[in-house]
Amino acid sequence: MDGLGLSYEVRLMKGIDESYPDGLKPDEIPVFISREKASAYTLTPDELLITADTIVWLDGQVLGKPCDEDEACQMLRKLRTQTHQVVTGVTLTTTEWQQSFSCTSDVTFGPLTDEEIRHYVTHYHPLDKAGAYGIQEWIGYVGVTGLSGSYFNVMGLPVQRLYTELKKLNAI
Repeated sequence: MDGLGLSYEVRLMKGIDESYPDGLKPDEIPVFISREKASAYTLTPDELLITADTIVWLDGQVLGKPCDEDEACQMLRKLRTQTHQVVTGVTLTTTEWQQSFSCTSDVTFGPLTDEEIRHYVTHYHPLDKAGAYGIQEWIGYVGVTGLSGSYFNVMGLPVQRLYTELKKLNAI
């Protein structure tokens, strides 16, 4: 948001349920969760709330946030030498309306040894990240061999698409 030159305030609300109903498509899951996050806030008439959620989708399965380091290592072993999708859902909310969208990027990992995976998990503690990785961290430098789509989407906020949507709404 700083890079867009927009003024903003970060508000964190802990404990928001990130579960979702069965049967949702990959692009619907993070949108559903971003809407749930939005519903947790009370807004004043002059506010625009932006909430987002990101999932990693591999072989018909969501790789969410790992519960511990062992699960993080398991996820990264699944991702190595594979292409997966990173899907972010964003919800824009005011007291008058709500609009949501999703953005998908394809990420390919090269081969990673078990030692490299353990090094990353031990030193970077990616337990708060979908798919157990942050592309902007060490594992992105050494493991990502391809990216199709938005880099910032993989980081958790598709900035270019958000900017486009805000322009359409005359919000900037």
